Amino acid sequence: MQTASTNICEKLCCSQKPSEFKHGTVIGCHLCSKSICEISLLLNIPRSSVSGIRTKWKQLGTTATQPRSGRPRNMTEWGQHMLKRTVHRNRQLSAESIAKDLPTACGLQTSTTTVHRELRGMGFHGRAAASKPYISKCNAKRLIKCCKACHATRAENSTCLTALCQV
Repeated sequence: MQTASTNICEKLCCSQKPSEFKHGTVIGCHLCSKSICEISLLLNIPRSSVSGIRTKWKQLGTTATQPRSGRPRNMTEWGQHMLKRTVHRNRQLSAESIAKDLPTACGLQTSTTTVHRELRGMGFHGRAAASKPYISKCNAKRLIKCCKACHATRAENSTCLTALCQV
């Protein structure tokens, strides 16, 4: 048997939190004297979620997410500014060398991992340079000679490079 409430509230995935609308629906059902099991079945929400929403509403008077405590950030805005300036001055520096230089620059003691994470957050990503083949002086002279000959005869450059590779 489906009711209008089950049509409105779609089935909840395990990894999702109930929406604000579902929070309000849970509170409305609670005020209509429905039990936790009835609300859970009606809205397709786990009983533990219904119980948590109801308890939070009773204690705080709201179902909004409250601010949580967490570890304070080691890198301040000023430290981020100094880090950005350091990288703009010399892009060749490694995160390790920057972490060693930051205490003298701005008095901030940070680890290499923190510097690396902050740089990635700012959009700086380490890249390895593309390797380019070495062209010796002898091969360079052959290439120029071949290209001049091809240009004189109006041959295609691909023929010129093929001739060079066969020498």
